[in-house]
Amino acid sequence: MQLIDTHVHINFADFQSDLAEVAAAWRQAGVVQLVHSCVEPSEFAGIRAIADQFPELSFAVGLHPLDADKWTPELGAEIRQLATADSRVVAIGETGLDFFKADNWEVQRQALWSQLEIAHALDLAVIIHCRDAAVELKSILAEFWSAVGAVRGVMHCWAGTPEETEWFLDLGFYVSFSGIVTFKNAHTVKASAQIVPADRLLVETDCPFLSPVPMRKQRRNQPAYVQHVAAALADLRDEPLTTLAAQTTANARRLFRLAEP
Repeated sequence: MQLIDTHVHINFADFQSDLAEVAAAWRQAGVVQLVHSCVEPSEFAGIRAIADQFPELSFAVGLHPLDADKWTPELGAEIRQLATADSRVVAIGETGLDFFKADNWEVQRQALWSQLEIAHALDLAVIIHCRDAAVELKSILAEFWSAVGAVRGVMHCWAGTPEETEWFLDLGFYVSFSGIVTFKNAHTVKASAQIVPADRLLVETDCPFLSPVPMRKQRRNQPAYVQHVAAALADLRDEPLTTLAAQTTANARRLFRLAEP
C-alpha cells in the first residue's frame, strides 16, 4: 500500500534531531512521496536542502496568510523566481485567508491574489489555507476565476462544513483531510469527508501539528501517521483502506504532477 502525505513541515525545529529516523518511519508506513509546504520564502533553502536528502520530497514556495503583513511586490517577485528555480517545486503556498488569528483582511487578500496570479502564470497548483474565512475566500476565488482564470489546487487541512466543501469542489479544488478527521467530536469535518468525490480526495498530516488518533499522546505529528488519517477516512467512507490509499495517491500525483518514484 502506498500513501502520499500532501502537506508537511519537516523543516521545523521539531525534526532537527532525528529526521533520518522520521524518514525511515514514513517509508516503513508506505509513504512514498511527500509535498512540503512553505510558510514564507526564507524557508526555501532549508526545504530544498531536505529534498536533497530525501528524493521522495517535492515542495512549494509561498507566504502563509498569518505572515501576510510581510507581503511586498518584491516578495512576490521572489516567490515567482524561486518557483522556477527548482523543478521539484510543484505548488505555490501555502496561501489563503485566516481570520481566526488575524483581521488584516486587505493585506491577506492582496497576498492571496498575487500568489494566485503566480500559480496561474506558472501553471502550478496552489495550496490554500482557510480558517474562519470560507465566505470571503469563495468570493475572491470566484472573482479571480472570472477575471484571470481557474487555478488547480487543494483546500488543505480542511475543516469546513459540507456546504462550504461544495463551494470549493465547484471551483475544481481537491480537498485534503488531516488528523482532525480522526477526532471524536469533529462531526462537521467527518460529514464533509463523506461527500468529497473519490477523485478529489487527499490525505495529509500537516505535521508537526494535529497528531491523529491513535497517536494523540505523541505531541509531534509526523508523516508516518498519515496512515491513520487514511484509515479513518476509509472507515468514514465505508471503503477498503487499500482502495482509498490508491485513489488518494493517484489524486496527489495528478494535482501536483508528481512522477512515480
